[in-house]
Amino acid sequence: MHYDPQRLAPLVRALRRGDRRPVTLAADCCDRLDATEDDIDAFRPEAGQRDRLRREATALAARHDDPATRPALFGIPVGVKDIFHVDGYTTEAGSSLPPAAITGAESAAVARLRDAGALVFGKTRTTEFAHFDPPATRNPCGLGHTPGGSSSGSAAAVAAGTCPLALGTQTIGSVGRPAAFCGIVGFKPSYGRIPRDGVVPFAPSVDHVGTFTADVAGAAHAAEALCDGWTPVDPDERPVLGVVEGPYLEQATDAGRAGVDAAADALSAAGYDIRRVSMLDDIDAINERHRTLTAAEFALTHAEWYDEYGDRYAAESVALLERGEAVGVDELAAARAGRLDLRRRIGERIASSDVDLLLSPSAPGPAPAGIDDTGDPVMNLPWTHAGVPALSVPAGRVEGLPLGLQVVAPFGADESLVAWGEGIERAVEDIGSVAT
Repeated sequence: MHYDPQRLAPLVRALRRGDRRPVTLAADCCDRLDATEDDIDAFRPEAGQRDRLRREATALAARHDDPATRPALFGIPVGVKDIFHVDGYTTEAGSSLPPAAITGAESAAVARLRDAGALVFGKTRTTEFAHFDPPATRNPCGLGHTPGGSSSGSAAAVAAGTCPLALGTQTIGSVGRPAAFCGIVGFKPSYGRIPRDGVVPFAPSVDHVGTFTADVAGAAHAAEALCDGWTPVDPDERPVLGVVEGPYLEQATDAGRAGVDAAADALSAAGYDIRRVSMLDDIDAINERHRTLTAAEFALTHAEWYDEYGDRYAAESVALLERGEAVGVDELAAARAGRLDLRRRIGERIASSDVDLLLSPSAPGPAPAGIDDTGDPVMNLPWTHAGVPALSVPAGRVEGLPLGLQVVAPFGADESLVAWGEGIERAVEDIGSVAT
């Protein structure tokens, strides 16, 4: 079966003009779900989903019958990772805990999408509490491979063409890595740029809300609806791009490094100024600090739930909780402080290297075989720890599986990253097979 993602930007234009109707698009997405879900298993099952969407789409169209006043995401079906609270749904968070113990008020991100005219298509599968214990979701680009985690269902749903937009979260690498594995675009804005209210927390100091779309133009539409104070920009010049080198890059596989080199060559051929930037020499310490922080905050977040429902947690989550419980107050404070120090250092290194954006692999390599391991998030970790914005775009394939190029900007430069990202995306989209 061949899967084609739906592109958000042309759908937005067609729906707002009236060339497409929300009820028809919702029905088309349901048809796509029927055709793909046995293979992909991206969504939690929902009884009466098609009828619900028909009712909601019909009501939406009646409220906005004038094309001139239709909201930005009018009629767009959205997949929502099942750690976001959504009115009308329970929240299971990929766990065996009673939904009544977890479910809460609708998340701010979902509310913003609804205000922009979007329709909640369904809840997408996730690993337990966005940590591990993978669901049965498969990669649309290779059914024998993981789609990544923990935003497994959201990435797979967009890649399979079931919905044109999906919400995910990233605490280490759960937007950039699944986007890369599934051959789509993942955008993680600067820390806090999309509110996390109404999302089951993992480690609040580094939890980010992000999006999955087929392309960067779609990510821009979603960001405008979701991000605080989003102001689109139109840069006059191409950015200077810095390929990150050193111990951080050495964590990638040969395929991952070859993919970045191929992307850099394609960008250079397209007229971009490419430079090499040595940085993150202390990546081992950064990795350890982030893991300490996430374990400690996971233990704090889950203390009451674990006291009552400890026997329902997966072994991997129990191990993380136990590690987190052993972290002292001073160690946690130092780990939290390290975020701001790394953010400052990244900004200073970008400035001192005379580059605008940094390039690196979105994942160590292509999606691993099997669905019991969601892959290593290590290539995303430092950017998540620092809270800087990161964009993953498809850039080549290895043995038919997608590779992702991770593009990083200084903290707060989200609008420039997305604006420049469209040109970068065009320059690398025809790379094809990457030699390793």
